[in-house]
Amino acid sequence: QVFVAESGGGSVTSGESLTLTCTTSGRPANDLCVAWFRQDPGSEREAVASMSRQGITTILDSVKGRFTASRSRDNFDLHMHNLKPEDTANYYCGATRGYAYAGCALPPSPTMEFWGEGTLVTVSS
Repeated sequence: QVFVAESGGGSVTSGESLTLTCTTSGRPANDLCVAWFRQDPGSEREAVASMSRQGITTILDSVKGRFTASRSRDNFDLHMHNLKPEDTANYYCGATRGYAYAGCALPPSPTMEFWGEGTLVTVSS
């Protein structure tokens, strides 16, 4: 069993920065495909950043230049800069034992086996 927990959400003003942390346990982080997703009410969960077992990071094109991601031991951090009101969403961390050799690049949300409860990011103008 893999456990996933998010932290770091909150309310900020446009232009500010936030870092979200995803902590996994139960399996080494470098033995998982881990990804950050965001979801607006009524929309599907969309991957914005992912980290493969091999340490390859992929960032969604629409947030490149503002969002980066990094892994440290069992944490997968999403660094969000120059936040905009349209970044307001619930952010979720997902993990899977799959994608052992390839494919962990902004994976579809149904392929994630384990989820955290999510953290809300609100950006006001």
